[in-house]
Amino acid sequence: MFTKILIANRGEIALRVIRACKELGIETVAVFSEADRESLHVRFADDEICIGPPPSRLSYLRVTNIIAAAEIAGADAIHPGYGFLAESASFAETCAASNITFIGPTAEQIRLMGDKASARKLAIDLGVPVIPGSKGAIEDPDEAASIAAEIGYPVIIKAAAGGGGKGMRVAKDPESFAQSFQLARNEALAGFGDASVYIEKFLDRPRHVEIQIMGDKSGRVMHVGERDCSIQRRHQKLIEESPSPGIDQELREKLGESAVKLSEHIGYVGAGTVEFLVDTDRSHYFMEMNTRIQVEHPVTEMVTNFDLVKEQIRVAAGESLGLQLHGQLRGHAIECRVNAEDPFRNFQPSPGTITTFHPPGGPGVRVDTHIYAGYTVPPFYDSLLAKVIVHGRTRAEALSRMNNALDSFIVEGVTTTIPFLQRVIQHRDFVSGDFDTKLLEREPDLLKPAA
Repeated sequence: MFTKILIANRGEIALRVIRACKELGIETVAVFSEADRESLHVRFADDEICIGPPPSRLSYLRVTNIIAAAEIAGADAIHPGYGFLAESASFAETCAASNITFIGPTAEQIRLMGDKASARKLAIDLGVPVIPGSKGAIEDPDEAASIAAEIGYPVIIKAAAGGGGKGMRVAKDPESFAQSFQLARNEALAGFGDASVYIEKFLDRPRHVEIQIMGDKSGRVMHVGERDCSIQRRHQKLIEESPSPGIDQELREKLGESAVKLSEHIGYVGAGTVEFLVDTDRSHYFMEMNTRIQVEHPVTEMVTNFDLVKEQIRVAAGESLGLQLHGQLRGHAIECRVNAEDPFRNFQPSPGTITTFHPPGGPGVRVDTHIYAGYTVPPFYDSLLAKVIVHGRTRAEALSRMNNALDSFIVEGVTTTIPFLQRVIQHRDFVSGDFDTKLLEREPDLLKPAA
């Protein structure tokens, strides 16, 4: 087992890793930018090192600074969290070259599955269902238009190296295709330094369902159920839950088998998420794989009673998988992401100083957060303030607990998305479980200010 782990991240995920390390008896090193000097992850780590000025490109994305910090602190492993360098194959390679264990998959696995076009090609080769479209990246506009005509409109053009909704354009007809194709390529190049795109059939009302997998260095891979991430805005997840209200045991097993087949084929090591779209006729299609721990991992922890971050660390240290999932998932869990944004002004960021902070509590309620009264939310990073996760014996009980939790969650000094989240979880379609990724598009009133 490792003796000291450097956490190459910030915010709530850095605190989450620190807690896991403390339970395993491992010392921790926090790295921080000058803007995060007063952050809780700095206070609770055993050691801390400043790695640069506020902009992430000069601090949290500066590989040389992070490796130097690890060497100075004597860390024998680095946990990347999510975001920043978590899915950087070159960072994983640099860690290996520096004799520091990267807590995650290998650089080759990140590279293969991080490129959506190559991951799609692998899925096709293995017989895992994919949405009809191009087999790989397409550069020629005429060839792309021909493929779009063959699979039928509408189609979606996606950045091969993308994520987070960037580099994605929907073309509803042949007339709009050429412009959408070029715009997607331009956004891909600007956002990821790679203009490669691929084309898929655009599904009108799909569910977004992902399978949590974990693999060890002996080649064993298992899945621990699904999460429904269909409540989204511009491809950004807002609310997640497990199990999915639109998935039965038969479909769960099919999704799990597909996820494990892909992961086993490449000898995947660590935590990963295989993401699918599920159509109205219950057909499922592989979409992409995220080669890291997810923001929404607590949902799975609540319904399985597994600590996924501790398991990540164990398998990175060479231990065999300790997870054993018996029978059905345990009850129901829901997570709401609370951001420092104004949801009724196009989710405009709301940095500033938190004057009052009162988190919810009670049976089945968990809050993962790094904020406190007096904490200043910086304008340089993602605006996530907290994740409210609830667990109940049934979905109805979980919904009731989430309603109560959001109602008693007090954050003052900055504008938050709490009122919007309350509207969504009380919406008739969400309560019934009959929703999909287009719910917010169909219900624009959810984003209108209260009268």
